[in-house]
Amino acid sequence: MARINLLPWREELRKEQTRQFATLTGLCAMMTAAVFLLIHFNISGDIQYQNSRNQILQKEIDQLDLALKEIKDLEDTKAQLLARMEVIQSLQRQRPQIVHLFDEIVRTVPEGIYLTEIKQAGKDLTIRGVAESNGRVSAYMRNIDTSEWMSTPKLSVIETKKGTIRSSDFVLTTSQAAPKGESTEGDNI
Repeated sequence: MARINLLPWREELRKEQTRQFATLTGLCAMMTAAVFLLIHFNISGDIQYQNSRNQILQKEIDQLDLALKEIKDLEDTKAQLLARMEVIQSLQRQRPQIVHLFDEIVRTVPEGIYLTEIKQAGKDLTIRGVAESNGRVSAYMRNIDTSEWMSTPKLSVIETKKGTIRSSDFVLTTSQAAPKGESTEGDNI
């Protein structure tokens, strides 16, 4: 039987297999690194793209915030103007009322009563005067009660003075009122 030494051939085969394994491992490692780099660059590109979109959106948001601030300022200005218009319209509606009030004061005063002072605070009127008798003050209060431009008369003070002519000093409070048709009439002005 012949003796053949197969050890060098096996050793070369092992070296070849080790070299192929190392080459394949190196190739796999390079392929893995290339895939990771490709994924990294792709994700980095996506992040940069998203950041640029976020910057565009932030610029738009800043512009909208400025527009909203301008709108809010305009709304505040509008509210102030509407409040001023309401005050002007209210004054416009009330302008003829004082004329009617003075006319009504003259019409309601009965004979024998002399007014010495009239004060107005808001819608309340304080009337001071001198009457020949208490009955005349009562008549004056009834006249005020039936008036369209004054309402709710209340007698605060009445003092009877004795002398050559018997007279009574009185203080009367009443409220200014407007006839029901007058408030809608003033809106059309």
